[in-house]
Amino acid sequence: MSSPLSSKYEIYKKDNEIRAKGPIGDDAPMRLRMEAYVKDLQRRIVEGIEEVDGKGKFTRSVWERPEHGGEGITCVMPGGDVMEKAGVAVSVVYSELSPEAIRQMREDRGKDIEVDGVVPFFVTGISLVMHAKNPNAPTVHLNYRYFEVMNPDGTPKIWWFGGGADLTPIYLFEEDAVFFHQIYKEGCDKFDKNYYPEMKKACDKYFLNAHRGEERGIGGVIFDDFNSKPAEEIFPFVKELGNRFLPSYVPLLKKRKDMPFTEEMIHWQQIRRGRYVEFNLIWDRGTKFGLATPCARVESIMMTLPLTARWEYMYSPEPGSREAELEEVLKNPRDWIPLN
Repeated sequence: MSSPLSSKYEIYKKDNEIRAKGPIGDDAPMRLRMEAYVKDLQRRIVEGIEEVDGKGKFTRSVWERPEHGGEGITCVMPGGDVMEKAGVAVSVVYSELSPEAIRQMREDRGKDIEVDGVVPFFVTGISLVMHAKNPNAPTVHLNYRYFEVMNPDGTPKIWWFGGGADLTPIYLFEEDAVFFHQIYKEGCDKFDKNYYPEMKKACDKYFLNAHRGEERGIGGVIFDDFNSKPAEEIFPFVKELGNRFLPSYVPLLKKRKDMPFTEEMIHWQQIRRGRYVEFNLIWDRGTKFGLATPCARVESIMMTLPLTARWEYMYSPEPGSREAELEEVLKNPRDWIPLN
């Protein structure tokens, strides 16, 4: 009987044989189909944001995990005419769940993993954050992923999808919030009209900076541990939402990128970016999981952080100001469009 470690390498080698044969077809394992999709989505997003920026170009780093299995592509725009920092990362990871990780998944997430010792797992996904120069233009985040705990023969023992997209404005434009949410509601409604209200509420719950008592942004949609329907039904839904990124963000970027702004607005932008950093380093489960994965690529995980941020002791915006208007919305989340 092979060990979990050797099983992981055997699965990795078999998957590489399928990759080497050419384009991934519908008969391939779901993990390879999701991998192919997120790589294509990354390419399209990079091209779309470069077109809007005009000057900035993404640098592309390809990395491998030769001792563990897997690879990744990290694309970062360090500075352009529109973007101060933008990153789009894809990862493909073959690794093992430690006994402690299994315990946490059982107790914290209700996962029924009936095994002892180390078990092989696979995860692939795309993650991005866009930080624009102009404080009138919002920050945006996206993440879509597929996770498997694998049997020794490579078939999935447990699997699920997760992901979503959310918007973090520096200054509130209500029409932008409505537009962003409407794009994703329309995508959700194509599959199940219960998806948007459930995933909008889940987004508000997840992106809470609990120590501040405020949301990170004005939300969007998010889902996790999604395996309540067959994978063949969920995968098209994940692709539908992923394909809505450019239509949901580029129009907002074009509308706001050339608006006038002041040094005072940049100051507020830096304060809000500090709150963004707080969430990512204190509360974000993806950051914690990534850093705990053997042979983690830290640079790719930390890619989501802004280039600069600011913290000021006991800072509070002036009552009645636009800054205070945003803070009020973050402390009291709204339903930007009808949930049903």
